[in-house]
Amino acid sequence: MLVTIAVLAAAGTLPAAQGRTTLDIYVVDVEGGNATLFVTPAGESVLIDAGNGGPAAARDAGRILDAARDAGLTRIDHHITTHWHGDHFGALEALARQIPIGAYYDHGPTIQPQPASTEFLDTVYPALVARARRVIVKPGDRLPLKGVEWRVVTSGGQVIPSNLPGGGASNPYCAAFTPQAVDTSENAQSVGSHVMFGKFRAVHPGDLTWNKEAELMCPANRLGTADLLIVGHHGQAVSNSEVLVHALQPRVSIINNGTRKGGQPDAMRIILNSPGLEDVWQAHFSLLSGQEYTVPGLFIANPFDEQPDALPIGAWTPPPQGQQPPAPPVHNGKAFWFKVRAQADGTFTVTNARNGFTRTYRAGM
Repeated sequence: MLVTIAVLAAAGTLPAAQGRTTLDIYVVDVEGGNATLFVTPAGESVLIDAGNGGPAAARDAGRILDAARDAGLTRIDHHITTHWHGDHFGALEALARQIPIGAYYDHGPTIQPQPASTEFLDTVYPALVARARRVIVKPGDRLPLKGVEWRVVTSGGQVIPSNLPGGGASNPYCAAFTPQAVDTSENAQSVGSHVMFGKFRAVHPGDLTWNKEAELMCPANRLGTADLLIVGHHGQAVSNSEVLVHALQPRVSIINNGTRKGGQPDAMRIILNSPGLEDVWQAHFSLLSGQEYTVPGLFIANPFDEQPDALPIGAWTPPPQGQQPPAPPVHNGKAFWFKVRAQADGTFTVTNARNGFTRTYRAGM
């Protein structure tokens, strides 16, 4: 049954933000977590995830707030937690202390209790949603946005049962699909989103893992193709199968990876070989993939705090079993986002805030 989620909330934008005509998307660097802010032409906002907790919470909340201010927001209308891992909900409390949040969406209780998620769900989250509203979403649900069609396509381990506009064709990549081990973690519960603005289409799968991608996309591709893919699971190889990435045929993929998290060679091979791909943009140079599978520097948003003169060519080799690797390079300094501006005709631009490099992807090209 299709449910439209009705939430009454005025769009929280400053006067300067009025009169916009584009769907704007900020992919915020939260050091291998996730935080993706969507701002509609009507000024309504959706934030997917809120970065890391613990000592990193203030840092990541501040980076999200910087993006919200750049967008002219005075509140966040809708917040989606894709799943209950700390790199996705960790800074939510710190963020909510600094900017109002109108409604909270999630897949329901965690299936993987951990100390941080248990404490958050038992004590912090109830206090947050008491001041707003909580909605447990199901596949097929819509977010109430003006001029933008936002559909939940996965949630709680379930997938949308029907085809979206443009979907339904047989998926040729399913024939060669090989399952991985069954994922019993929160990742497989991820809330995945499909966003349409006119002819522009974006997909954000959260940390949805390999086998669930196949449930969503096989035997028929329920989603069709996408202009923009916010790459799942930071570009890790337990996600990003051909049945999802290649079937979507994104023109652009953006990877919100960390310095040594995500951007793994096996995943990068699939992402970079996707049919119709024009560009990949990465939040960080990934030491896991080295220069072999990392994009040119123009397409990388963030440095390390102590940037070396040269970066390794080959992929990172982990230490022998039983030995701890050294800590990854730190990036706690100024962070830079990617900003996507999509027009209703399907044309969109991506801008790297670090260097101002912008590329335009024309509709119909």
